[in-house]
Amino acid sequence: MIKPLQHILSEKESFKQPGDVSLLETPFLVVEEAPLSRAQKALTQRPTMSIRVKIIMGFFVLFILCAGASITFYILGGRINQKLKFMEAGSSFTFEIQQARRFEKNFFLYRTKTNLVDALENVQNARELIKIQEKDISAVIGKEKWQTMMGHIDRYEKLLDKLRNAKDVEGNTQEPYGEIEGELRQHGAEMLAFAVNLVQQERTEVENLSKLSRQIPLVFLAVLLILMIYLTLFLAHQIVRPLNRFVEYTRRIAQGDFSPIKPAKRYKDEFSRLAIAINWMLDQLEKNQELYIQSKKFASLGILIAGVAHEVGNPLNNISMTAQAYMELYDHLSKEDKIGYMEKVLQETERIRGIVQDLLDFSKPKKADFREAEVNSVIRKTLKLVHNMLHVSAIEAKLDLQEGLPHVFIDENKIQEVLINLITNAIQAMSPGGELSIATHLGEDKEYVVIEVGDTGKGIPPEFLPNIFDPFFSTKGIEGTGLGLSVSYSIIKNHKGNLKVKSEVGVGTTFFIELGVHNGKEKRDEG
Repeated sequence: MIKPLQHILSEKESFKQPGDVSLLETPFLVVEEAPLSRAQKALTQRPTMSIRVKIIMGFFVLFILCAGASITFYILGGRINQKLKFMEAGSSFTFEIQQARRFEKNFFLYRTKTNLVDALENVQNARELIKIQEKDISAVIGKEKWQTMMGHIDRYEKLLDKLRNAKDVEGNTQEPYGEIEGELRQHGAEMLAFAVNLVQQERTEVENLSKLSRQIPLVFLAVLLILMIYLTLFLAHQIVRPLNRFVEYTRRIAQGDFSPIKPAKRYKDEFSRLAIAINWMLDQLEKNQELYIQSKKFASLGILIAGVAHEVGNPLNNISMTAQAYMELYDHLSKEDKIGYMEKVLQETERIRGIVQDLLDFSKPKKADFREAEVNSVIRKTLKLVHNMLHVSAIEAKLDLQEGLPHVFIDENKIQEVLINLITNAIQAMSPGGELSIATHLGEDKEYVVIEVGDTGKGIPPEFLPNIFDPFFSTKGIEGTGLGLSVSYSIIKNHKGNLKVKSEVGVGTTFFIELGVHNGKEKRDEG
């Protein structure tokens, strides 16, 4: 029995493969969210080392260096100031002792007791001087030397007192002057030499400290210069070089290469966060591109379905006429004639099945599936889909497919999308009676198989050619989205191929698709 038409169409479910999307059941496209790429995981799982922290640490080291130099200057200044005060006090102390010794000598020359009184006054002045500045002097020469100075003064003062109370030998003195004189002169000389020596030592130390204070700024400037050079190189390495890398990333993305950014360091910093964000953007761009491609497919289906309806209508009319003739002549037909009628019905049914299957194959979403393929076969499959579009537009298709071409490694579905897009653009650029030419040949370097899609349309002005593959650039005004050629360019670039154009106004436009010859080494990630 002959199945009704609705039964034949209901068998479309038998055409579906796992993962197919039915045009009649799915009002919109659903794209599964892709898992986080290895690059994203590698970027997010690295230890964090912020550039901000590194810069803060660098300037903190610079601050420590400046603080160290300042503290050193402060300490040196304080030390020099203490020594200068001691030298001033030491000079005054030495002056008082020298005065006392002068009076001491006058006494022994002139035997005038007033000289001893004046000497004792100078000694007391010297004592008061070092007592008042005990703290400052002890800080410079130490407590032990200060006590030694005090011991010298006490001993010298006692000898002067003893000399003052002594009487002359002729006046029945208790002790003769001669016994005291030698000890007084010797002790006075030792006391004065001790004080002078201390002052001289401190003067030498002050000169050394002054020399050191002049050298420290030079050392500080040298260290500061080295540190600034290091910080400059560090900032260049940490900021400028990554910025240059990201400039290259943006150029690569602009050319349609959406491969993820991989880690370039052993740790994670602000640029890693930027790379993560860009990878996420690339993932979204790929998803949106797939959505756009599918939307373009469904937009094209509006045109294709009209052709498919015409293609399906012919076999349906044949089936209808065959069925009517079969019923009218049934009683007069032999067994062989009846089988012949049914064979015609089966042939027309298979014809419908093939048309519907081609339509489903084109419309269903697919993941990238790179396989070895033959270019001419892909072109012929594509022409079956656009055959009626050419017929309705009164466009003649001329094929020049070179046989025996090397195979290529492609995703047939995506290359088919590119071809349909180029053919659709060619049809829209031509008036009825135009000619669409499709040719294939091997590239001059024999590394590419070239597909040429040409038309005899109005052509593209030369000033527009450099921007023809830019997103949202269109020569169709408000009728075009400006994304078709951009998406096609991205697809070909993802195939490691080239998409070029040659056009002349009033003559026509030809697009050249270059696909690498399959050498058995190509690999592509799915998705």
